[in-house]
Amino acid sequence: MKPFPERTRRGVTAVYRHPVLVRLTHWLNALCLLVLLLSGLQILNAHPAFYWGEVARFAEPWAAIEAKPRDDGELRGRLVVAGASFDTTGVLGASAAGGEQLQARAFPSWLTLPSYPDLGAGRRWHFAFAWILAINGLIYGMFAVLSGRLTGLIWPSLAELRTVPRSVWDHLRLRFAHGDAARGYNVLQKLAYAVVIFGLMPLMLLTGLTMSPAVYARLPLLGDLLGGRQSARTLHFLAASGLVAFFAVHIAMVVAAGPLNEVRSMITGWFVIRREKVKP
Repeated sequence: MKPFPERTRRGVTAVYRHPVLVRLTHWLNALCLLVLLLSGLQILNAHPAFYWGEVARFAEPWAAIEAKPRDDGELRGRLVVAGASFDTTGVLGASAAGGEQLQARAFPSWLTLPSYPDLGAGRRWHFAFAWILAINGLIYGMFAVLSGRLTGLIWPSLAELRTVPRSVWDHLRLRFAHGDAARGYNVLQKLAYAVVIFGLMPLMLLTGLTMSPAVYARLPLLGDLLGGRQSARTLHFLAASGLVAFFAVHIAMVVAAGPLNEVRSMITGWFVIRREKVKP
């Protein structure tokens, strides 16, 4: 991959790290993932339980979000995972909307699209933006391969992989790269992007296709590879959870590294590097 274009003025170097296509696909990805998350939780509200295998054994989920009344009649929400139960009233299982009383609802209204119970609308939003995300990802992938961005900027080298422990320690101390080192991504960024691009996103697509009755009827091999349709549904949710975790860490690192410069670079394309003054 060719070096990024640069321009220097008064000791400040601006590096053109993000071409127009990268910025457009980045923000469109962000929008798609947000809509997919909210609409996906709307769909999950219809049956918030997870199984492994081909069919759902309703009495034996390995994880579920439930709403159960107490002896005094008060509704309580809980998360059940592998037999362990956690009270999640107000967030999961039982939540209130607009100051109303607690209602049996796996995810609260502010976390679903639409906010009111409507499985059909949730599915339409989900499928529409899933196609947009897939096409957008294909466009970015082709650009990344043809431009050399994939191997030159995203895929970590063996030498970089050896620096993972040191990079983890630097991040724990909130010490981020400056100067010439800030021209590209550090090894942890590369690993995170590689996991998302080559792991979580393909898994989301594959499991989503497996859950489709039309696709599954024509390609039952997908279900065999993933252990069944219910396994695909569980893996789909776990992959989505991984993307949410990536997003949370991504935002935290942007804030810690300097949100103005980071966000500006993804809007204008130019990442600013300020030279540290050397004391005599």
